[in-house]
Amino acid sequence: MRPAPICAALFALALAACQPVRPEAPPAAPATAAVPADDNLNAVLWVQRSTEYRALLEQAYRAATDKLDAALADPRWNALVEEEREGSGPQLKPAVVLDIDETVLDNSPYQARLVRDGAEYSDSTWDAWVEERKARAVPGVVEFARAANARGVTLVYISNRAVHLTEATLDNLRAEGLPVEGDDVFLGLGLKVPGCEQHGSEKDCRRRLASRRYRVLMQFGDQLGDFLKIEDNSPAGRQALLDRHGEWFGSRWWMLPNPTYGGWEPALFDNNWKQPRDARRAAKRAALETAP
Repeated sequence: MRPAPICAALFALALAACQPVRPEAPPAAPATAAVPADDNLNAVLWVQRSTEYRALLEQAYRAATDKLDAALADPRWNALVEEEREGSGPQLKPAVVLDIDETVLDNSPYQARLVRDGAEYSDSTWDAWVEERKARAVPGVVEFARAANARGVTLVYISNRAVHLTEATLDNLRAEGLPVEGDDVFLGLGLKVPGCEQHGSEKDCRRRLASRRYRVLMQFGDQLGDFLKIEDNSPAGRQALLDRHGEWFGSRWWMLPNPTYGGWEPALFDNNWKQPRDARRAAKRAALETAP
């Protein structure tokens, strides 16, 4: 016997009421743009956002300030290696030698722009950044510079900023409160030093020039090449220099942190910047140590 139509309808409604309630599907997450990988992202953020970076710089410059008086009092105290030391005698005025970029002035905004744009360093973009005159002094350096200046110590800036950037660089230093006693205290890349032939971006000739005018008490930099000439820019060659002169760090030499660039990087891919970016990255990955 077939059920009456109304009974069938009631049966269907009762059956539906017994079915579990299914929640509505959540809305689809909005699509996010892919962020390209960049070797420098964490490094630049560490410089700009970490308190650890600031602490390291202030620590180094405070410790250097504490050693200024001892360096001044010892006539034998000199921060240049013997082969780069040409002048001598008590008549030489005391000085400290400082690199500029990432040692005195913070260029992380330029590095951040490269990360943002997926770009790499170029002379044209770098020159444009320097001409802006907007780099800020790194933590601790102004206080150290004033302490040195108060003791009659000249600040000499030996930089691989090219000499055509002299005016912009000196303007930027002065604006940040760094003592600049004259245009001759900026020894930029391309400066001709009588009796010395410069090779590439090495600073040995300019350190020799400084030694003719000053007794150099301390050197400050963020690269090994800021302190002495690197003949062999390989990991082994750099380690050999550190083994030979490492005891000077923390007294005559002061190394500042810079994870964003430096001579250590091309040392990992045979100093060949003409390789494609992916090839250079592969060489750096291959240099990682994954076991003790």
